[in-house]
Amino acid sequence: MEFAFSDEELMIQNAAEKIAADRLMPLADRLDRGEGRDDFLANLKLLAENGFMSLNVRPEFGGTGAGTVAFALAIEALAKGCASTAVTTSVTNMVGEVIQAVGSEQQRQAYLPRIADGNYPAGAFCLTESSAGSDPAGMRTRARKDGDHYILDGEKIYITSAEYAGIFVVWAVTDPEKPKGKGISCFLIEAGTPGLIIGKAEEKMGQHGSATNIVHFENCRVPATALMGRENDGFRVAVGELAGGRIGVAALSLGIARAALDTAKSYIAERRQFGQRIADFQGIQWMIADRETELEASRLLILSAAAKKDRGEPFGKEASMAKLFASESAHRATDTAIQLHGGAGYCRDYPVERLARDARITRIYEGTSEIQRMIIARDVLGNR
Repeated sequence: MEFAFSDEELMIQNAAEKIAADRLMPLADRLDRGEGRDDFLANLKLLAENGFMSLNVRPEFGGTGAGTVAFALAIEALAKGCASTAVTTSVTNMVGEVIQAVGSEQQRQAYLPRIADGNYPAGAFCLTESSAGSDPAGMRTRARKDGDHYILDGEKIYITSAEYAGIFVVWAVTDPEKPKGKGISCFLIEAGTPGLIIGKAEEKMGQHGSATNIVHFENCRVPATALMGRENDGFRVAVGELAGGRIGVAALSLGIARAALDTAKSYIAERRQFGQRIADFQGIQWMIADRETELEASRLLILSAAAKKDRGEPFGKEASMAKLFASESAHRATDTAIQLHGGAGYCRDYPVERLARDARITRIYEGTSEIQRMIIARDVLGNR
């Protein structure tokens, strides 16, 4: 098996690491305190200008066209600097990919360049509802045909980047008479469209720099050309894009975990107790060894899923495995990092406290760990 990265992939990884170190990491604590929004948006623009908002979009639409492996490497590097910026980048890439995959030529030409060049600060993925989280087929938002328009009514929750997104990919029920999941369609709606209303921002445990909002649709009238793909075929699209998004969350989890573990290793190399460095105690060394092994396994699972996607092979199971293992490993890594800091790890003076809060959501969004286990089990037991 070939594990070497291409020159382009290494260039993208190096560029992401530099931006993360120079621009993202210095801002992360301010974002966590609810400050620095203008600088955050400036960093999103910088990332777009350097090709990071459209890594898997073809150059003909303004994208980088670098592929999923490059995307995974970039998200990991960005998350090491700032999880809030990394999740915004990951979701925006998802939006670009779904437009490229199922959008019309007119939609691709109209919207993908605006994502790629940062004209849209971000893209938003409107799927989750209060009654349709792990079971998105149970959504209630309606899109009613009215001549050459659709009228949307309903509410989406936990929408990443809603406050500053320029374009929204929205799922709604277009035929309530069809079996569950069969009458759902997908729409592209620009920010500022009358009837698309951004609601309150959630007060979250972590990733404070990334806005998460309720989005209301109240008599939101859009032209029929806003429909993406075929009518009533939207749920299949959503399921496919969620699989790709799980690679992004897995890579983000790994980046957070790597930041926490690197911080902890530096701390125990300097901190002394009982006349020696903490790093010299065997029990501490074993903790580090276990976490490092898990992070390396996470990386290999992520790259395996990403490579399968790039080759056009089925990758849903592998994406779920990567997301499950990397997010659970990030939880253990950040918890270990706090433990190795002792009382200092519980204080905001050290970044591991923030990293632990940032990591917690990775076991929930893009499908909980429990949902990932269901997907994996159904795949491996499907033929039995």
